[in-house]
Amino acid sequence: MYDFGLVGLGVMGHNFILNVADHGFTVYGLDLDDEKVDTLIKSGNDPGKVNGTTGVKTFVSALATPRKVMLLVPAGDLVDKAIESLLPHLEPGDIIIDGGNSFFTDTDRREAYLKEKGINFFGAGVSGGAEGARRGPSIMPGGNKEAYEHIRPIFEAAAAKFKGEPCVTYLGPKSAGNYVKMVHNGIEYGLMQLISEIYDLLKRLGGLDNDELSKTFKHWNERRLQSFLVEITAEIFKQEDSDGDGRLVDKILDKAKQKGTGKWTSQNAMDLGVPIPSIDIAVSMREISALKDLRVKAGGLYERPRFAITDKPGLLKKAEEALYFSFIVTYAQGLHQLAEASESYGYALNLSKVAKTWRAGCIIRAALLDDIARSYEEVAGLQNILMAPSFMSRIKETVASTREIIVMGINSGIPLPGLTNSLTYFDALTTGRLPLNLIQAQRDHFGSHTYERVDREGIFHTEWGGD
Repeated sequence: MYDFGLVGLGVMGHNFILNVADHGFTVYGLDLDDEKVDTLIKSGNDPGKVNGTTGVKTFVSALATPRKVMLLVPAGDLVDKAIESLLPHLEPGDIIIDGGNSFFTDTDRREAYLKEKGINFFGAGVSGGAEGARRGPSIMPGGNKEAYEHIRPIFEAAAAKFKGEPCVTYLGPKSAGNYVKMVHNGIEYGLMQLISEIYDLLKRLGGLDNDELSKTFKHWNERRLQSFLVEITAEIFKQEDSDGDGRLVDKILDKAKQKGTGKWTSQNAMDLGVPIPSIDIAVSMREISALKDLRVKAGGLYERPRFAITDKPGLLKKAEEALYFSFIVTYAQGLHQLAEASESYGYALNLSKVAKTWRAGCIIRAALLDDIARSYEEVAGLQNILMAPSFMSRIKETVASTREIIVMGINSGIPLPGLTNSLTYFDALTTGRLPLNLIQAQRDHFGSHTYERVDREGIFHTEWGGD
């Protein structure tokens, strides 16, 4: 009997099941495509350890009980269809794990449905791409805590390791895992947008060529900005175009696509009443990028201001500090959303453990996350990492450069919405009195919506315009 089953032998599924097999577990794959099954068996070399089939009944009967079946199929209807195909052959106590980017409310629905049938259902976010799936991803599982013990040894073995500690932990009940993965992807959107803005500024304002950009990002990755996204950015600038002269990055169309997880993060943050402007604008910028034809036409109608930089070393120093500042703020927004969601949805998330899960294997892994995890352990009841002493000092060191970089962008007509929104979030969050008293007065004036006062308790309404 095989220890672990996986449905969906595409690139992610193929790599993940081989990863599990590498750690001493016997594995069995299921896919409707004969070629994918054959490829898996050949890759495994030993059918006694790595095997596969196109038959659902054969697949289920080959697994040891309680059966542990992971789905790596596209989110949506295909997940439901896969579950329904498995159900007639499963028994109470068996476990189904959805490893895709399913929307968290779909996970809650599936978990409740399968619970009635005695089947344990987990939503487990998996981050790290194809390479991570093969060598060690970050895994974010949520579901029944007792049932998790059956899959914990497999996940801990297959997950990425940070100083020997596996980047996986039980996060909470129901859809906790999928929710954390959703916010992970929202943070990912924000960080990518910030990096692209700094790239644009250094190229257009600083005049850096691709070699200089690569060298700059490589240098930054050796310092406090050490992260997967900064690391691969340095590599991207060096990639030659195999179909022509020059670097590939300059030949890529400036229209960014998205699969929806960033949008889900923004929409749900609005439902919860949590501000995440750095993530929101990253989603919006991908939508603006899609308006390529309109952008080109509009660009021909207006002149851009000209602004020259003569102090290139000074620009690089300020740009690094601005990116670091905005990275911190973006993580702060995402973690704040997780804290509010945890309370609203009953996840009981441990944010230190969430940050630890992200320290290796995943797309947003960064040196910062070890410090973030430590801050949540050291400061009881920490509401926002911007209030942690270790991060307060870092913000104070970098906020002035962030302001200067944003002014440079404004003066030169270079859009820096991610950087700007990060600074605006910080300024608003650290302002004891905002001008929203006027908005409350306006709402009461035109709609009798009432207001509260600073000098006494109660709810008030005024007949505006009188003496």
